[in-house]
Amino acid sequence: MQKYICTPCGYVYNPEEGDAMSGVDPGTAFEDLPEDWCCPMCGAGKSMFKPID
Repeated sequence: MQKYICTPCGYVYNPEEGDAMSGVDPGTAFEDLPEDWCCPMCGAGKSMFKPID
């Protein structure tokens, strides 16, 4: 699964880990996150994330 990085703060969303702070289960692809999901570190929206090569 593709990892994504928050361009403002550098937080990496790893789909294998999910986002426990936001109730996102491990194995949840970035594309499957709710549209209102935001970075748990800085609050940036999904549009501020870019895939990591």
